[in-house]
Amino acid sequence: MRRLAQLLAAGEVTSTELVRRCLEQIKERTELNAFITVDEEGALAQAAESDARRVRGEALSPWDGIPLAIKDNISTKGLRTTCASRFLQNYRPVFDATVVERVKKAGLPIIGKTNLDEFAMGSSTEYSAFGVTRNPYDLERVAGGSSGGSAAAVAAEMVPWSLGTDTGGSIRLPAAFCGVVGLKPTYGRVSRYGVVALAPSLDQVGPLARTVEDAAALFALIAGADPKDATSAGSPAFQVPTWDGVVLRGLRIGVPEEFFGDGVSPEVRAAVRGTLESLEQEGAILKPVSLATNEYAIETYLTLVTAEASSCLARFDGVRYGERVAAPDSNTMFARSRGAGFGPEVKRRIMLGTYVLSASHYEAYYEQAQRVRTLIKREVEKAFEQVDLIVTPTTPATAFRIGERRDPLQMYLSDLFTATANLSGICALTLPCGRDSQGLPIGLQIMGSHFQEELLFQAAHAVEEIVQRGASSEL
Repeated sequence: MRRLAQLLAAGEVTSTELVRRCLEQIKERTELNAFITVDEEGALAQAAESDARRVRGEALSPWDGIPLAIKDNISTKGLRTTCASRFLQNYRPVFDATVVERVKKAGLPIIGKTNLDEFAMGSSTEYSAFGVTRNPYDLERVAGGSSGGSAAAVAAEMVPWSLGTDTGGSIRLPAAFCGVVGLKPTYGRVSRYGVVALAPSLDQVGPLARTVEDAAALFALIAGADPKDATSAGSPAFQVPTWDGVVLRGLRIGVPEEFFGDGVSPEVRAAVRGTLESLEQEGAILKPVSLATNEYAIETYLTLVTAEASSCLARFDGVRYGERVAAPDSNTMFARSRGAGFGPEVKRRIMLGTYVLSASHYEAYYEQAQRVRTLIKREVEKAFEQVDLIVTPTTPATAFRIGERRDPLQMYLSDLFTATANLSGICALTLPCGRDSQGLPIGLQIMGSHFQEELLFQAAHAVEEIVQRGASSEL
């Protein structure tokens, strides 16, 4: 991204040219189905404004004029925001989400809105009312979810970077499957205002990019307190780290054996362990840590996320906005509209959430899940008393084939290694650390304690350099 910024500053390329190249690439890779809405007219108009600012010497930021894509569950004023659902297929918000306001303030043209699992409920982007997003490395495989469109668009060079959301792994999982960098920030570090909520206690907006440095630059634009978001943390503004070399010597890296067991692909395990060995050779200290409560993370996460989803989606009733089916009375209209507008996975999670919140099951399921969440959080905090960062595989395996996981329980297990970061509120990042025998990307996850994004990015940058050196030596 730094190179693009330099070219723009020198007048060797214009924002309009960058946007046109993105639009051309989107048209060339339509088979990926990465976008729900492409705003060609709007993006070109924003690019023209950026070019005019540069001529006048009024660039808004170093990244002014560099286009990006936005996940389609983030509100964009006047631009369709569907959440990949028939219910909202024609919905156009009257306001921008705070993160959208911030990227616009920095002068970034918005190319369009990317595909996702309906209402962000999924791990493969197969649950979209607008069709599945395909993996750029293998069109027969999923891109991951729920931010599959955002990851695929970056991986296929349709856009330099994008925004996604992460509730249980929805940035990191597709980033790992598509071989790009993705960050789930500390809870509260990025405003959720204007994001169509799935689970408010878990949701976070984060960047996807092709390099660690680019992800950090985009994160710096969107991070920071927001009075419009009651869950926004009053943390200091994030500063992009210097990249003149992070000293790995003495850095304590926790390695939880629970994340390297029998359920992990041998190729994934070997790639992550090989990277850990390289870090150790560079002076990092590898320390075993226990995250035994991760065994209960999926059950806990599913209980809480379905409960919150059931409550959040109650607002979609066909009365004020969204899909409306004609009926003789309001109750029938309500039922028919939701039945016609929601897909099967959304209906499944609403029913599960309503069940766990019911008076007869609230204590046994929802309250119990909250207690286990506290135990998970405490165990994570205890681990960070011993180490600076924790490294694991991002996913147990590489991208699976489209249609392969018909069983919902199988699909839910995709978040096995990512949900803990959401439940505990910590920051976590994924980046590529190799490929398997079929050429599919393998993701390595680095978790940091609350508000440790700067250290996370520095360590990830060091890992990135190690992986690149290893790849170069194999050529």
